[in-house]
Amino acid sequence: MYMKNKDQQFQALVEAYHKPLYRYAYWLTSDESVAEDLVQETFMRAWRALDSLQNVDAAKSWLITILRRENARRFQRKSLEYSDIETDELPDNSGHFAYSTNMEALRSCMSRLSEKYREPIVMQLVLGYSQDEIASALEIPANTVATRLRRARQQLQAMLGGDEQGYSRGVGV
Repeated sequence: MYMKNKDQQFQALVEAYHKPLYRYAYWLTSDESVAEDLVQETFMRAWRALDSLQNVDAAKSWLITILRRENARRFQRKSLEYSDIETDELPDNSGHFAYSTNMEALRSCMSRLSEKYREPIVMQLVLGYSQDEIASALEIPANTVATRLRRARQQLQAMLGGDEQGYSRGVGV
């Protein structure tokens, strides 16, 4: 991907990675508007730091790292924010996307995994990352990633109540 200038390079990044980043953000947050905000903030930070991107082949990992950090900042800010709006007054957007029953079950179970297990399995399932790519993105050893992926699958299997083969066939993991 050869770029003549910053605008073209940025536009190419947005076109290439907006959808995968949104899918990843949505799996992390389970909220359409929060996911879109995360992606938008990720691209804003990417724009400001675009000159630091030395290897275009590493752009996807670079953007995922920015998104993960922005998501962590979201939790830091969230702990300080309070709202006077009653939760009963908030719109229910949970039925906006039409998902299969299996996908909803998987999403629900994945949201109950601890972050250390959820994040690598989302990276593998949603982004198609290899074990080594996950290790690089999370800055942990590949063996730790393998252990976390295995434990995540075991926990998902237990939550979904199926055997490993039935689980794999039933929810596409």
